[in-house]
Amino acid sequence: MTVRPNSQIVFRFTTMLTKVSYLVNTYEQAIWAPPTFPLIGDNMAKRARKTKNEKHQQQHYGESNVIQVNSYKQRKKHVQIVPRNLAQEDYVAMLDDAKKNIVFAMGPAGTGKTLLGVLAAIDAYNNGACEKIVITRPAVSVDEQHGFLPGTLVEKMAPWTRPIFDVMEEYWAPHAIEHMISENIIEIAPLAYMRGRTFKNSWIIADEMQNATPSQMKMLLTRIGEGSKIIVTGDLNQHDRGFEDNGLKNFVTLLEQRGSAIISVNRFTRGDVERHAAVTEVLTIYGDED
Repeated sequence: MTVRPNSQIVFRFTTMLTKVSYLVNTYEQAIWAPPTFPLIGDNMAKRARKTKNEKHQQQHYGESNVIQVNSYKQRKKHVQIVPRNLAQEDYVAMLDDAKKNIVFAMGPAGTGKTLLGVLAAIDAYNNGACEKIVITRPAVSVDEQHGFLPGTLVEKMAPWTRPIFDVMEEYWAPHAIEHMISENIIEIAPLAYMRGRTFKNSWIIADEMQNATPSQMKMLLTRIGEGSKIIVTGDLNQHDRGFEDNGLKNFVTLLEQRGSAIISVNRFTRGDVERHAAVTEVLTIYGDED
Protein backbone atom coordinates (compact mmCIF):
# COMPACT_ATOMS: atom_id res chain seq x y z
CA MET A 1 0.00 0.00 0.00
CA THR A 2 1.41 3.29 -1.08
CA VAL A 3 0.68 6.48 0.92
CA ARG A 4 0.62 9.68 -1.14
CA PRO A 5 1.18 12.91 0.63
CA ASN A 6 -1.69 15.42 0.67
CA SER A 7 -0.93 18.14 -1.87
CA GLN A 8 -2.51 20.86 0.31
CA ILE A 9 -0.29 19.97 3.28
CA VAL A 10 2.80 20.05 1.06
CA PHE A 11 1.88 23.50 -0.27
CA ARG A 12 1.41 24.93 3.20
CA PHE A 13 4.71 23.48 4.40
CA THR A 14 6.56 24.91 1.40
CA THR A 15 5.04 28.36 1.98
CA MET A 16 6.09 28.25 5.65
CA LEU A 17 9.68 27.41 4.73
CA THR A 18 9.79 30.34 2.27
CA LYS A 19 8.64 32.81 4.94
CA VAL A 20 11.14 31.49 7.49
CA SER A 21 13.94 31.76 4.94
CA TYR A 22 12.96 35.37 4.14
CA LEU A 23 12.92 36.34 7.84
CA VAL A 24 16.33 34.74 8.42
CA ASN A 25 17.89 36.58 5.47
CA THR A 26 16.39 39.90 6.56
CA TYR A 27 17.71 39.44 10.11
CA GLU A 28 21.22 38.63 8.85
CA GLN A 29 21.24 41.72 6.60
CA ALA A 30 20.18 43.90 9.52
CA ILE A 31 22.99 42.55 11.70
CA TRP A 32 25.83 42.81 9.18
CA ALA A 33 24.77 45.94 7.29
CA PRO A 34 26.93 49.03 8.00
CA PRO A 35 25.30 51.89 9.94
CA THR A 36 23.48 54.49 7.83
CA PHE A 37 23.00 57.18 10.47
CA PRO A 38 23.39 60.80 9.12
CA LEU A 39 26.43 62.69 10.31
CA ILE A 40 25.85 65.02 13.24
CA GLY A 41 27.83 67.78 11.58
CA ASP A 42 25.63 67.67 8.49
CA ASN A 43 22.48 67.99 10.60
CA MET A 44 23.91 70.95 12.53
CA ALA A 45 24.91 72.70 9.31
CA LYS A 46 21.46 72.16 7.81
CA ARG A 47 19.75 73.51 10.94
CA ALA A 48 22.06 76.52 10.98
CA ARG A 49 21.31 77.30 7.33
CA LYS A 50 17.57 76.92 7.95
CA THR A 51 17.66 79.25 10.97
CA LYS A 52 19.67 81.84 9.05
CA ASN A 53 17.25 81.72 6.14
CA GLU A 54 14.26 82.09 8.48
CA LYS A 55 15.84 85.13 10.17
CA HIS A 56 16.64 86.68 6.79
CA GLN A 57 13.08 86.04 5.63
CA GLN A 58 11.59 87.61 8.75
CA GLN A 59 13.92 90.61 8.76
CA HIS A 60 13.74 91.60 5.11
CA TYR A 61 10.39 90.28 3.92
CA GLY A 62 8.05 90.26 6.91
CA GLU A 63 4.68 88.56 7.01
CA SER A 64 3.56 89.87 3.62
CA ASN A 65 6.52 88.24 1.80
CA VAL A 66 7.25 91.67 0.27
CA ILE A 67 10.84 92.79 0.57
CA GLN A 68 11.42 95.69 2.96
CA VAL A 69 14.01 97.91 1.29
CA ASN A 70 14.45 100.10 4.38
CA SER A 71 15.80 97.14 6.37
CA TYR A 72 18.93 97.21 4.18
CA LYS A 73 19.48 100.95 4.55
CA GLN A 74 22.48 101.89 6.64
CA ARG A 75 21.49 104.15 9.52
CA LYS A 76 23.75 106.86 10.82
CA LYS A 77 24.89 106.17 14.37
CA HIS A 78 25.98 109.64 15.44
CA VAL A 79 24.39 113.00 14.71
CA GLN A 80 26.86 115.41 13.16
CA ILE A 81 25.57 118.96 12.83
CA VAL A 82 27.85 120.89 10.52
CA PRO A 83 26.82 124.51 9.78
CA ARG A 84 27.36 125.61 6.18
CA ASN A 85 27.26 129.35 6.75
CA LEU A 86 27.42 131.94 9.52
CA ALA A 87 23.65 132.10 9.99
CA GLN A 88 23.47 128.34 10.48
CA GLU A 89 26.40 128.55 12.89
CA ASP A 90 24.50 131.09 15.01
CA TYR A 91 21.37 128.91 14.85
CA VAL A 92 23.23 125.79 15.99
CA ALA A 93 24.79 127.75 18.85
CA MET A 94 21.30 128.75 20.01
CA LEU A 95 20.11 125.16 19.80
CA ASP A 96 23.07 123.99 21.88
CA ASP A 97 22.64 126.74 24.49
CA ALA A 98 20.80 125.29 27.49
CA LYS A 99 19.89 128.83 28.58
CA LYS A 100 17.88 129.40 25.40
CA ASN A 101 14.55 127.75 26.16
CA ILE A 102 12.78 128.97 23.02
CA VAL A 103 14.52 129.41 19.67
CA PHE A 104 12.93 131.00 16.60
CA ALA A 105 14.33 130.28 13.14
CA MET A 106 12.90 132.51 10.41
CA GLY A 107 13.76 132.71 6.74
CA PRO A 108 13.22 131.24 3.28
CA ALA A 109 13.02 127.57 2.44
CA GLY A 110 16.30 125.74 2.02
CA THR A 111 18.13 127.49 4.86
CA GLY A 112 18.08 124.46 7.18
CA LYS A 113 15.58 125.76 9.74
CA THR A 114 13.72 122.46 10.15
CA LEU A 115 16.64 120.17 9.29
CA LEU A 116 18.99 121.56 11.93
CA GLY A 117 16.22 121.73 14.51
CA VAL A 118 15.30 118.07 14.01
CA LEU A 119 18.96 117.00 14.10
CA ALA A 120 19.44 118.86 17.38
CA ALA A 121 16.36 117.14 18.83
CA ILE A 122 17.60 113.70 17.76
CA ASP A 123 21.00 114.42 19.26
CA ALA A 124 19.42 115.65 22.50
CA TYR A 125 17.37 112.46 22.83
CA ASN A 126 20.29 110.16 22.00
CA ASN A 127 22.43 111.89 24.63
CA GLY A 128 19.73 111.80 27.30
CA ALA A 129 19.15 115.57 27.29
CA CYS A 130 15.43 115.00 26.75
CA GLU A 131 12.95 112.18 27.14
CA LYS A 132 10.53 113.08 24.40
CA ILE A 133 10.26 114.77 21.01
CA VAL A 134 7.00 116.57 20.23
CA ILE A 135 6.14 117.53 16.65
CA THR A 136 3.49 120.10 15.87
CA ARG A 137 2.46 122.49 13.12
CA PRO A 138 -0.66 124.23 11.86
CA ALA A 139 -2.79 122.27 9.43
CA VAL A 140 -4.11 125.24 7.52
CA SER A 141 -5.74 123.35 4.69
CA VAL A 142 -8.25 121.72 7.04
CA ASP A 143 -8.42 124.60 9.53
CA GLU A 144 -7.16 122.40 12.37
CA GLN A 145 -10.01 119.92 11.83
CA HIS A 146 -8.59 116.44 11.18
CA GLY A 147 -11.70 114.38 11.84
CA PHE A 148 -12.70 113.79 8.22
CA LEU A 149 -9.31 112.34 7.30
CA PRO A 150 -9.01 108.53 7.51
CA GLY A 151 -6.89 106.75 10.09
CA THR A 152 -5.50 107.62 13.49
CA LEU A 153 -4.36 111.08 14.57
CA VAL A 154 -0.79 110.19 13.57
CA GLU A 155 -1.98 109.11 10.12
CA LYS A 156 -4.08 112.25 9.75
CA MET A 157 -1.02 114.43 10.42
CA ALA A 158 1.33 112.36 8.24
CA PRO A 159 1.20 114.68 5.18
CA TRP A 160 2.32 117.64 7.32
CA THR A 161 4.98 115.86 9.37
CA ARG A 162 6.59 113.85 6.55
CA PRO A 163 9.57 116.24 6.11
CA ILE A 164 10.49 115.83 9.77
CA PHE A 165 10.27 112.04 9.67
CA ASP A 166 12.38 111.97 6.52
CA VAL A 167 15.21 113.40 8.63
CA MET A 168 14.54 111.00 11.51
CA GLU A 169 14.67 107.98 9.21
CA GLU A 170 18.28 108.78 8.41
CA TYR A 171 19.13 107.87 12.02
CA TRP A 172 16.28 105.59 13.17
CA ALA A 173 14.73 102.73 11.22
CA PRO A 174 11.00 103.08 10.43
CA HIS A 175 10.08 100.23 12.80
CA ALA A 176 12.06 101.95 15.58
CA ILE A 177 10.20 105.21 14.93
CA GLU A 178 6.89 103.35 15.03
CA HIS A 179 7.87 101.87 18.38
CA MET A 180 8.86 105.30 19.71
CA ILE A 181 5.50 106.70 18.61
CA SER A 182 3.63 103.83 20.27
CA GLU A 183 5.61 104.43 23.47
CA ASN A 184 4.87 108.18 23.24
CA ILE A 185 8.58 109.00 22.98
CA ILE A 186 7.77 110.76 19.72
CA GLU A 187 4.44 112.55 19.85
CA ILE A 188 2.59 114.24 17.01
CA ALA A 189 0.44 116.92 18.61
CA PRO A 190 -1.61 119.21 16.33
CA LEU A 191 -2.00 122.71 17.73
CA ALA A 192 -5.73 122.16 18.15
CA TYR A 193 -5.00 119.36 20.68
CA MET A 194 -2.26 121.02 22.76
CA ARG A 195 -4.36 123.33 24.89
CA GLY A 196 -4.11 122.65 28.61
CA ARG A 197 -0.98 120.47 28.34
CA THR A 198 2.52 120.99 29.73
CA PHE A 199 5.51 119.22 28.17
CA LYS A 200 8.38 118.42 30.55
CA ASN A 201 11.84 117.16 29.55
CA SER A 202 10.84 117.47 25.90
CA TRP A 203 12.05 119.07 22.71
CA ILE A 204 9.09 120.59 20.87
CA ILE A 205 9.50 121.22 17.15
CA ALA A 206 6.87 123.66 15.85
CA ASP A 207 7.25 123.77 12.07
CA GLU A 208 5.69 126.13 9.49
CA MET A 209 4.46 128.45 12.23
CA GLN A 210 3.98 131.37 9.83
CA ASN A 211 0.50 129.86 9.47
CA ALA A 212 -0.32 130.08 13.18
CA THR A 213 -2.67 132.68 14.60
CA PRO A 214 -1.58 134.88 17.54
CA SER A 215 -3.74 132.84 19.92
CA GLN A 216 -2.21 129.60 18.67
CA MET A 217 1.32 130.97 19.06
CA LYS A 218 0.58 132.07 22.61
CA MET A 219 -0.92 128.69 23.43
CA LEU A 220 2.10 126.87 21.98
CA LEU A 221 4.76 128.91 23.78
CA THR A 222 3.01 128.46 27.14
CA ARG A 223 3.11 124.64 26.84
CA ILE A 224 6.79 124.53 27.80
CA GLY A 225 7.65 122.78 31.06
CA GLU A 226 10.72 122.04 33.12
CA GLY A 227 13.70 120.73 31.15
CA SER A 228 12.10 121.46 27.78
CA LYS A 229 13.00 123.45 24.68
CA ILE A 230 10.79 124.81 21.89
CA ILE A 231 12.04 125.29 18.33
CA VAL A 232 9.79 127.48 16.19
CA THR A 233 10.42 127.65 12.44
CA GLY A 234 8.67 129.65 9.75
CA ASP A 235 8.90 131.83 6.67
CA LEU A 236 6.80 134.99 6.78
CA ASN A 237 6.85 135.17 2.98
CA GLN A 238 4.98 131.86 2.71
CA HIS A 239 2.05 132.49 5.04
CA ASP A 240 -1.33 131.03 4.03
CA ARG A 241 -3.62 132.63 6.59
CA GLY A 242 -3.02 136.32 6.03
CA PHE A 243 -0.16 138.50 7.15
CA GLU A 244 -2.18 140.72 9.47
CA ASP A 245 -3.34 137.82 11.66
CA ASN A 246 0.06 136.11 11.78
CA GLY A 247 1.11 134.66 15.11
CA LEU A 248 4.79 134.36 14.20
CA LYS A 249 5.08 137.98 13.04
CA ASN A 250 3.08 139.20 16.05
CA PHE A 251 5.22 137.52 18.71
CA VAL A 252 8.60 138.26 17.11
CA THR A 253 7.64 141.93 16.85
CA LEU A 254 6.72 142.01 20.54
CA LEU A 255 9.89 140.12 21.46
CA GLU A 256 12.14 142.54 19.60
CA GLN A 257 10.50 145.46 21.39
CA ARG A 258 11.04 143.95 24.83
CA GLY A 259 13.95 141.55 24.50
CA SER A 260 14.61 138.30 26.39
CA ALA A 261 17.57 136.37 27.75
CA ILE A 262 15.97 132.95 27.31
CA ILE A 263 14.19 133.46 23.98
CA SER A 264 16.23 134.07 20.82
CA VAL A 265 15.53 134.68 17.15
CA ASN A 266 17.74 133.69 14.24
CA ARG A 267 16.95 135.25 10.88
CA PHE A 268 18.03 133.66 7.60
CA THR A 269 18.25 135.47 4.26
CA ARG A 270 18.37 134.38 0.63
CA GLY A 271 22.14 134.27 0.84
CA ASP A 272 21.89 131.54 3.50
CA VAL A 273 19.95 129.16 1.26
CA GLU A 274 21.77 125.84 0.81
CA ARG A 275 20.22 124.17 -2.23
CA HIS A 276 21.16 121.50 -4.71
CA ALA A 277 22.84 122.97 -7.77
CA ALA A 278 20.06 121.62 -9.99
CA VAL A 279 17.43 123.52 -7.98
CA THR A 280 19.29 126.80 -8.50
CA GLU A 281 19.59 126.04 -12.21
CA VAL A 282 15.86 125.32 -12.53
CA LEU A 283 14.97 128.58 -10.74
CA THR A 284 17.32 130.48 -13.04
CA ILE A 285 15.62 129.00 -16.11
CA TYR A 286 12.23 130.05 -14.73
CA GLY A 287 13.64 133.50 -13.98
CA ASP A 288 12.84 133.13 -10.27
CA GLU A 289 15.93 133.68 -8.13
CA ASP A 290 13.97 133.19 -4.91
